[in-house]
Amino acid sequence: MEKYSCEKHIDHALDMFVAEQKVFPIMDKVEEQKKLSTKCSYCEQPAEYIVSSK
Repeated sequence: MEKYSCEKHIDHALDMFVAEQKVFPIMDKVEEQKKLSTKCSYCEQPAEYIVSSK
């Protein structure tokens, strides 16, 4: 499972991931070339982070 998050929604994304998956997530920065095409899961802003369980 992956969630994409902008700077504003990163706390919410981390909380939601833990609540849904019951594991501590890994937070990575979105690659520079993917920033413009990847949107936040909670708004229309470009995503800054990927929250996943890798």
